[in-house]
Amino acid sequence: MNQTATERVRWTTTDIALLPENEGTRYEIIDGELFMTRAPHWKHQRTCGRIFRELDFWSDSSGLGQASITPGVLFSETDNVIPDVVWASHERLAVLLDEAGHLTGAPELVVEVLSPGVENERRDREAKLKLYASRGVKEYWIADWRLQQVEVYRRENGILKLMVTLLDNDELSSPLLPGFSCVVSRFFV
Repeated sequence: MNQTATERVRWTTTDIALLPENEGTRYEIIDGELFMTRAPHWKHQRTCGRIFRELDFWSDSSGLGQASITPGVLFSETDNVIPDVVWASHERLAVLLDEAGHLTGAPELVVEVLSPGVENERRDREAKLKLYASRGVKEYWIADWRLQQVEVYRRENGILKLMVTLLDNDELSSPLLPGFSCVVSRFFV
């Protein structure tokens, strides 16, 4: 049977389990499309750690939720991603965490740190933006360690809309995180 141009392979979480485990390779599925990424750049990881640190410190002091680095988010069999950093309220975590410790739905905040390459940027700026919007993420930050900036998307009328692009000396705050405030440059030191 020949595959037509409109048909394509739709990957699932079951398929990922059958792939060989390669050190440093991450597999993600968005709308049935398989994305593979290698171990990220050192500065990418440092940026993830710094964003997590700021969110984690605020979470500990506010008591409102928890931040995590690279958690699995299993939206469905054909939408399975590993965001760089997430934050979720305690109430949402109580509903979303499965027995394996994976999120089964949208955390309130998702952060992706851009990796070099057209395919990586397309995934974060297009595919993941659409996925997170359709699944109910309330806020999405895209951090770029090369340009030292953060794009802040917020849910408005059912979509994630770019609200502001913050540069190194700008202050990042969020209605989602009462009392949270951080100078963007702290993410990129």
